[in-house]
Amino acid sequence: MDRVEKLKAFLKENPADSFVQHALALEYIKSGNNNEARNLFEDILQRDPGYIGSYYHLAKLLEAMNEKELAISWYEKGMAAAKKANDNHAYNELQGAYEDLIY
Repeated sequence: MDRVEKLKAFLKENPADSFVQHALALEYIKSGNNNEARNLFEDILQRDPGYIGSYYHLAKLLEAMNEKELAISWYEKGMAAAKKANDNHAYNELQGAYEDLIY
């Protein structure tokens, strides 16, 4: 059983597991299944806006999909969430990627 199938099996047991969804989204990106990855990241952040790592990966994915304005919006949301969580490391990563995109 490959990683994608294993992660899907875990999700059947616990469909709202943000960690497993995030891992599956990353696997989808590796295999070029960007739309499925995007759907998973968006689902995570709608349900669990405090899952900071997904903001960065969703915004990077949107950049790759040539959706610059939407990527900027997700970076901004991620920075706000990281600031709220006092996660300076995540904030700095999001801010760096955000600035690289807008300048």
